[in-house]
This record gives sequence, C-alpha cells and structure tokens, in this order.
Amino acid sequence: MEILAVFLVGLCCVLQSNGIEVEASENNGCQNFQPHTFMLQEKQSYRTSFHFQPPRNWLNDPNGPMWYKGVYHLFYQYNPYGALFGDFMIWAHSVSYDLINWIHLNHALCPTEPYDINSCWSGSATILPGKGPVILYTGIDANHCQVQNMAMPKNLSDPFLEEWIKFAQNPIMTPPDGVEGNNFRDPTTAWLSHDGKWSVIIGSWNNNQGMAILYRSEDFFNWTKYQDPLYSTERTGMWECPDFYPVSVNSTDGVDTSILNAGVKHVMKASFNSHDYYMIGTYVPEMEKYIPDNDFTGTGMDLRYDHGKFYASKTFFDSVKNRRILWGWVNESDSIEDDMDKGWSGLQSIPRHIWLDRGGKQLVQWPIEEINKLHGKKVSFLDKKIDSESIFEVQGITAAQADVEVVFELPELQEAEFLNLTAVDPQLLCSDANASIKGRLGPFGLLTLATKDLTEQTAIFFRIFKGLKGHVVLMCSDQSRSALRDEVDKTTYGAFIDIDPQRENISLRSLIDHSIIESFGGEGRACITNRVYPKLAIHEEAHLFIFNNGTLSVTISSLNAWSMNKAQINHKENFI
Repeated sequence: MEILAVFLVGLCCVLQSNGIEVEASENNGCQNFQPHTFMLQEKQSYRTSFHFQPPRNWLNDPNGPMWYKGVYHLFYQYNPYGALFGDFMIWAHSVSYDLINWIHLNHALCPTEPYDINSCWSGSATILPGKGPVILYTGIDANHCQVQNMAMPKNLSDPFLEEWIKFAQNPIMTPPDGVEGNNFRDPTTAWLSHDGKWSVIIGSWNNNQGMAILYRSEDFFNWTKYQDPLYSTERTGMWECPDFYPVSVNSTDGVDTSILNAGVKHVMKASFNSHDYYMIGTYVPEMEKYIPDNDFTGTGMDLRYDHGKFYASKTFFDSVKNRRILWGWVNESDSIEDDMDKGWSGLQSIPRHIWLDRGGKQLVQWPIEEINKLHGKKVSFLDKKIDSESIFEVQGITAAQADVEVVFELPELQEAEFLNLTAVDPQLLCSDANASIKGRLGPFGLLTLATKDLTEQTAIFFRIFKGLKGHVVLMCSDQSRSALRDEVDKTTYGAFIDIDPQRENISLRSLIDHSIIESFGGEGRACITNRVYPKLAIHEEAHLFIFNNGTLSVTISSLNAWSMNKAQINHKENFI
C-alpha cells in the first residue's frame, strides 16, 4: 500500500505547556492516512489471551509508559501497514486502569514533519512536576538521520491524553560531531538533578564504544550535550533503548526517577546483541559520572533482565503503588511468511514489578499482582515426592492458558554432582544437557505446551550442582522439542540463579499463553521468556506435566496452578 505522508502547512498554535509559552504544530498527522485493513481469523493457535498486543500488524518497543490522572498509558512502536517492520513506524497508544485490560486509542505520533518524516522511533515520557507529561522521541528525518524531538498533550485535563502536539522547534537534539546519523536514538525518561537541571541520555555508538550520551537542560526545551558520556564501554555494540533509574537498597518499593540520596543505587540498562543487559552502581551527579559495581564483560555472565526473548525494555515509576514496572518487547520466533499469514507480529511481556535483591547484586522481577485477577479454576497439592525418571500430568486447568507456581525440596542435596563454574556459559550448558539428559539432581521441572505423548513439549527445568563455593542452581528452558515444525527457532536458554538450596527451596513460576511462556526462577532472580509454536499441543490438546529426569528424587513442597481468563483488550471504532 502506498504510504501517504502529509505535511502540516501554516497550522500552528501557541501552547501554554508546562508553564512555558511555546509554538507547536496543531496536529500529529495520524488522522491523515488510511489504514491497511483486513480481518484476522477468529481463532488463531498462537494469538495470546492475556498478553498485550494490538488487533493486527507489527509491534515492537514499548515507549513512554506512565500513570497519569488515574490511567496507565502504554505507547509502542507500530507499523499500521502490515505484520513486518516498516519504513513508516509510529507511536500507537493504549490505556488501562489495571495494566491488564486495555483500550486501544488513536495513534499518538505519526511521521509528518521533516524531522520525523521517515518514522517516529522509540523514546520516553517524563512527568514534569506539577505540569504534566512530555514525550521525547527519535525521529528519522528527511535525510534518514536520527534526531530527538518533543511532543506534548494538547489537553492536560484529558486523562486519556488522546491528542499530542509536536514542538515546533524540533529537533531539539541532533547527532553530535563524530556520531553517525544512524547511531543516535532512544531518549530515556529525564531526571531532575541536584542543581535543578534536567538530564537525559541517548543511546549511541562512537569510536568503537557503546555509550549513553548525556544532555542537560534548564527548561526541558533547550538541551546541551555534556562533555563526556554518562557511561561508555568497548565491550558492547550500539546501545539501543537505554534506561537509567534509581532503586531502593532496603525496600521492594520503587522510587521516582529523580530521587538522589544515599538510600538508592542506580541501574544502567542497554539493549544490544538481542538482549537487555544492565549494571548496578553509583551515580555521582556532581561529576555526571556513573560508576558500576561490575562493568559489562561482553560475556554470558553479564546481568540480564531476561535470558530468553525480551528486548528494548522500558521501566516507569508507578507512583500510585510505589513500584517500578518493567515492560519488554517479545518478538516472534517463526518465519516472516508465518507473520504475514497471521497478520500480526510481536507481543509485550506481562508487566513486571522490579526491585533490587536483598544482597544488592542483582534485580528481582515478578509479574504485577494485578495478573492474579485473571485466575480461574485452581488446582493445588502439597508434599508430593517425584521419583527418578517419573512424570505426571497436572490436570483440571487449561494448559495452553495458565499460571503455574511450583516449589521443590531437595532431600538428597548432598549427592549433587560437581561443576567447575570457570568460563561456563549457562546457555551452552543447558543446550548440551537438555531435558532428556539425565543427571543426579535434575533435570526436574515443568513440561509445558506438551502433547499427551510428549512428542511436543517445552521444558523449563533446574539442575543442581556442587561448586567450589557451595551449590550451583541452573535454570534452563529447552525448546528443542517445542514444535513438529522445522521453520521455527528452537533455541535453548539458560541462567544461573544466585540462591543457596541449603537455605531455601527452588521455586518456579510460569505464565503460559498459547505461544509465549514467561518463567521466573528463584522467586524472580532469573527470568526466561520463550516463544513456541507447537503444531499439535494447541488449545484443548495442550497438556502440562511435572517431571524428574534425574537419578535422585525431589519433592514438590507445593504446587498451585490456575486456568487464566482472557484479558479484555478492546479498541475504539476508529482505531487504525
């Protein structure tokens, strides 16, 4: 379909925004093009029931999540013309009262002006105290250069924020000297620093270094590049979708992005090499310097939000419930032809509450409590011994659409086999020792989206080893038998979990939703997200099993499993 881009000519207004008089374009241009319309099949095997996705077409990065006037907002990268990434990307917009049930609104930002005519790419929202939200986003300009732009709500009294107006003086930041025009994108949520100035970082790559370029402003409209990046490293690629925020050192509560005191550490996150990596460290605002506790190493031992399919994530501070919430884009693992046949591509993860672990070494993630509103029929049991090479089915729930929590006890922990952790990559270890390879303590865990005869199955499991300094807990997700289809990705994922099984039991929670499985090991210390496409284990033909393929027995201390009801994700009549 031909893409229609309409420039606004002579339409300007004076916007009294955030207490400052600024000129702005009168409309965002999204009403000026016609959508590519078609009907999806009524029942699709891989379409989810409680994960966020638009009615059709391509979705990728979450953008600008926030809470405003009683409403949660999620913007996201969207191609209104088809199920593949396109050259006319926009900001779609949905709202919710509980982060689970959503209403799709008209699009927020579309390419209309020379500074974003070739796409409106990712960015963030910042709530200016007492004044309202502002969006910073990357525009692909007429020269295909990445520049940073600003937009503001037309009506601050509208809790849905349905209309957005672009700043007439855009772009407000352009690639600095030495930075190529295609390596300058994805502004973060801004923070108010110790000297009363605003700060924001932009992801970049320069002089063979991935980096967070720092800009500062007194009024949020005029920005000056700081002399040095807030952080840079030679051990990564180009930094996409950076995020920078404080976390409390002694509480699971979240804190506002501008909080600066001795009670917080700062998280620096960057997306590169198909994963979201992060560091925990100290921000020194007087020097505009970030000092990580542990630098990126460029190895599989770097800290990640998720060890599976999870990218381009964004957090925001939920001031209503005093928590920080994490969103991530979960892309498809089937073929381009499959996506075109489905008519859609991409999901958002379940929103996750995120906080600093008690030890201060890593972050912990857990599905937001609101997901429990979708719990339906429940099955549970206690103290069940699982002998070597045994398997049993968890019956009585909808296995293709479920929430499962299981806690394992290890009565024969002293018999675990030895593992030297030196230079061991957990993903390779899981690939070499998949769910069918017997060990002593493990593999044990769940077989999800499985056929009755186990021809298809996705295994999420643990192995326990003895290390040089105590026990080692390995969490794996084995997709090698996930589908009787050859054209889908069947990568096996793995992660070590920093827990001592002598002091606490091994827990696993998996959210299963037709073609996505989000798993949280060790009460959220390790997360693995899968996209799977079984040919047979779909709808009522999907089954859920507990298994133990180790030579030693384990005990299920407790198991709780629920059928999940469908989330209400609707759209207005004029959603395109």
